[in-house]
Amino acid sequence: MKHAIFGYAALIAVSLSSASPATAQTAKAALKDQKGVDVGTVDLTQTPAGVMLRLSLKGMPAGERAFHIHAVGKCEAPFTSAGGHFNPGGQKHGLLVGPGHAGDMPNLHVPASGILEVEILNAAVTLEKGKPNSLFGKEGTAIVIHAGKDDYKSDPAGNAGDRIACGIIQ
Repeated sequence: MKHAIFGYAALIAVSLSSASPATAQTAKAALKDQKGVDVGTVDLTQTPAGVMLRLSLKGMPAGERAFHIHAVGKCEAPFTSAGGHFNPGGQKHGLLVGPGHAGDMPNLHVPASGILEVEILNAAVTLEKGKPNSLFGKEGTAIVIHAGKDDYKSDPAGNAGDRIACGIIQ
């Protein structure tokens, strides 16, 4: 039994020492509505294919909602402080008309319960500082959920309507 405990402790030590710079970069955004009420979180993880966003919503109005990364890390109601969509490549908006902005993502389909958990991969952004498409640039970035759906073609913002939730990526 003594050897089994020692072996287990050694395994833990090896595991901890191998947690190196290869560990995935992560970030988080706490989403609040315009009244400052917590409506969810977004956990971001750097992957070899881009940034995986794990969205967990609660208390959101049901329906189809636009979901974007915005170019400024500010979330002062009515959230226009978050600026336009994150667009380091200078692309036109809309996944139906071309590559779109780096911050363009598929619409969310919020059920009647207002609770939604979903994962979305955004291959156009990175968490690596110093890159032109990094979510950690000089002004930071924010996650914004809109009142309406993105039509995926209208420039500059997809006719998505008001901004109803916002979280600064940190």
